[in-house]
This record gives sequence, structure tokens and C-alpha cells, in this order.
Amino acid sequence: MQDLNALCQRLGYQFSNAEFLERALSHRSVAKKHNERLEFLGDAVLSTIIANELFQRQPKANEGELSRMRSILVNGETLAVLARDLGISDCIRLGVGEL
Repeated sequence: MQDLNALCQRLGYQFSNAEFLERALSHRSVAKKHNERLEFLGDAVLSTIIANELFQRQPKANEGELSRMRSILVNGETLAVLARDLGISDCIRLGVGEL
């Protein structure tokens, strides 16, 4: 796993609790303390932030249009590209079967 300090520098954010960062990057195949609960919370937070931004930036869009835009932005494929671009995917801990 790549150095977490380097990841923090790329993100421009210093985590106050490194244990949460390590857990967030740990798949259940590799650790007893894994990311699934944090993933649940993070998905909800991300969806809310994106919904708010779209609502503010697209004042003429209706609910259906906003929902479609949000679903394009908040999906596994888009987030995987962002994770690769930010070097997050290099830090994810996976078990042998998941690699």
C-alpha cells in the first residue's frame, strides 16, 4: 500500500484520525475492521453534496434532470476514475481473492 502521507498531500487534506483513513481503504477481504459502514455513510454524504451543488448550479433543471445528472456523477465508474486520478486506488487494501 502506498504511503498514506503522500495520499493526504495529493488530496490536500490531513485526516485527524488515521485509523478511519486506514479503515476506509480496507476491503472486508483483508481486515476485520473494513470500510463497508464508512462506505454506506460516505455514499450518502457524497450524494447529498452533489445534489446540493447541482441544485445550486442548475436552477432551471427539474427533479428528473437533477436526478439523472447526479446518477451520472455518483456512480462506481465515475468514482473509480476519480480514485485512480487521485491515486486513491493505489492505497486500497484488498485480499488476494479481490485483487
